[in-house]
Amino acid sequence: MGPGRGRHRHRRWQQTGRFGARWAAAVLALVAGAGAARAEFTICNQSFDVVNVAIGEAGGGLAYGGGEEFVTRGWWTIGTNQCANVIREELVNRYIYVYAADVFGQPILDGSVPMCIGPRAFEVRGIEECWQRGHAEALFFEVDTRAVARWTLFLTQRGLD
Repeated sequence: MGPGRGRHRHRRWQQTGRFGARWAAAVLALVAGAGAARAEFTICNQSFDVVNVAIGEAGGGLAYGGGEEFVTRGWWTIGTNQCANVIREELVNRYIYVYAADVFGQPILDGSVPMCIGPRAFEVRGIEECWQRGHAEALFFEVDTRAVARWTLFLTQRGLD
């Protein structure tokens, strides 16, 4: 080996080693991030309008201690061709209730279950006597998730798909 040949080989190993370390770090970040960013109830807006969404569920899910009392929460503003993760833990309720309105406040789903909503970001426990407690009442659409752990709801121009 002449002068400089060993040094050249060492430089090539350093470059390959750096590339390998970067690649391994990127893969690790993707794998670690995939579990952390997993949404359990997602609403995707495939309509031509921005929508505002509120949800309701019995007991409010795991993060709210469970139970039979209904909890409604809102608002998520979802742009055209975008999705929002509205429940981040695994679903514990078979039925999730959704209220969606356009930017003018007009409902875009044919709901039949009356629940409470607020004019700004809100969390309301209970669905009785909304007006007497200072909230508005809206008709929520019932989504049967078939008791799976994750569900995605698609809003379209016709309402749902």
